[in-house]
Amino acid sequence: MLTELRVRNFAIIDDLHLRFHPGFNVLTGETGAGKSIIIDAIELLLGTKASQEMVRSGCDLASIEGIFELRGEIGREIGQRLLAEGLEGEEGLLILAREVRRGGRSVARINGRSVGQALLAEIGGRLVDIHGQGEHLSLLQVREHLRLLDRYAGLETARAELARLVAQLRQVRDELETLRRDAREMARRLDLLTYQVEEITAAGLEEGEDERLEAERRRLAHAETLATQSAAVHRLLVAGEDERGGVLDGLGQALARLERLTRLDPGLQPLVAQLEAAWEQLTDVGRSLVDYQESIAFDPQRLAEVEERLDLIFRLKRKYGDTIGEILAFGEAAKAELATLSRSETRTAELEAEEEELLHRIGQAAAALSQARQAAAVTLAAAVEQELADLRMAGTRFQVQIEQVEDPRGCYVNGRRLAFDATGIDRVQFLVSANPGEPLKPLARVASGGETARLMLALKEVLSQADPTPTLIFDEIDQGIGGRVAAIVGRKLANLAANHQVLCVTHLAQIAAYGDHHLVVLKTVEHERTVTRMRLLEGEPRIQELAAMLGTFGESGWRSAAELLATVAREKAASSS
Repeated sequence: MLTELRVRNFAIIDDLHLRFHPGFNVLTGETGAGKSIIIDAIELLLGTKASQEMVRSGCDLASIEGIFELRGEIGREIGQRLLAEGLEGEEGLLILAREVRRGGRSVARINGRSVGQALLAEIGGRLVDIHGQGEHLSLLQVREHLRLLDRYAGLETARAELARLVAQLRQVRDELETLRRDAREMARRLDLLTYQVEEITAAGLEEGEDERLEAERRRLAHAETLATQSAAVHRLLVAGEDERGGVLDGLGQALARLERLTRLDPGLQPLVAQLEAAWEQLTDVGRSLVDYQESIAFDPQRLAEVEERLDLIFRLKRKYGDTIGEILAFGEAAKAELATLSRSETRTAELEAEEEELLHRIGQAAAALSQARQAAAVTLAAAVEQELADLRMAGTRFQVQIEQVEDPRGCYVNGRRLAFDATGIDRVQFLVSANPGEPLKPLARVASGGETARLMLALKEVLSQADPTPTLIFDEIDQGIGGRVAAIVGRKLANLAANHQVLCVTHLAQIAAYGDHHLVVLKTVEHERTVTRMRLLEGEPRIQELAAMLGTFGESGWRSAAELLATVAREKAASSS
């Protein structure tokens, strides 16, 4: 809902600060006072193209700022959009701004941050419908017709379920496309993985095998040296260098002498125990050296086998990892990928079957949704034509056109394959014929003027609950109609105001009397410059304004205006009770 509008240096407006209210706001005033200029300012705020002619003469910059309250579904949707763009502001409020410089350059802002004109128009178009400007009238946008019809018919739940099935199908088709597109590359990959898995498996590697083989290779390569040196060490322990006794013999003699000394000094017994332990350890070393010498043998064939095995491990490390553990892990990963790719043909068949099933389910859901839409379309058309008859447009025909398009990849509906998307199989457009004998035409091609305004009013009245646009602005809605029809128009605008904020520029008192809030636009001359001012009318000033609009003056004019207000008040009271 638009709550405040600030306009500076725009056309003949120098500085105008307006406050709007919920319900039905009427704007009245003399021709040329600036009522339409205010609407022009709102249009600019909502993203229409700027021009330097908009800047007030003698000024360099025109600016418009509007404050909106965000409520309900639209408020939540816009809040999410702003959050996604990093433009969030104060909770529940939105500030739009537009500046136009003398050279024609313009700047758009949302919540104080600069944005592109396209985003401003997108956000503004969700907030306000301005009659007569197609870019801001959602009913003239064909893409909105299907959504409005579904909301009118209460089909949001069925439509959401269909959208879920379509999203599921899209995932299936994406996976299928990937599998089919990569079939050739997949075949090459299968060959490579098969070779890698076979090579690693055939190697029969074990963790730590390379370290064990490397140690064995060193022993085999130096077998003669190891045998000779280990024998020399054994001789030193047993016989000594000159065959006069080795280390063990010397330790035995030392142990015997130490044992004799303990007879004189028992305190030496711990040393005897230590020397005995050393003798036993060296004896074990000697026996182990004998066993080691017997195990050492120069085996050229085994050495060749070990070196060949190490060479194989080295080559595998160059391909698959720095350690045997990494090679084995690579092999397991290759096996897993190979298994996945090997199942691709099976997976393709599964997905194709799932695709067919979803196309039938989507067809059933879309057909049911289409049937419900067609029934609702008849009811909607009849309701709109009735509203138009009330507005003295009884010859006008209205129709909701619902069409489908054949598509070889479409969903299955009664033996046909039809194009579809997340909304179903229907292409919906509102058609109208304003005069008897004329063919039905798309709503956007209806000529502008009072008839179009009444047509939009009829549509808005019928779609009041379905149309989420918070603020509706009607300009020139009273062109070509008399007082009796004006009263009907006023009544319908008041009805619209139960679910929307309505702003209406009018010259007819019969419409203005239905307003919840009456604003008068005044053109005055200040300091030799024409300026526009606006004032909220209540009580006596409002009656005087209505009398002037009726073209009656004096006491009789005052009584006519007062009676008009009283009649409308009684009517509103009766309808609300």
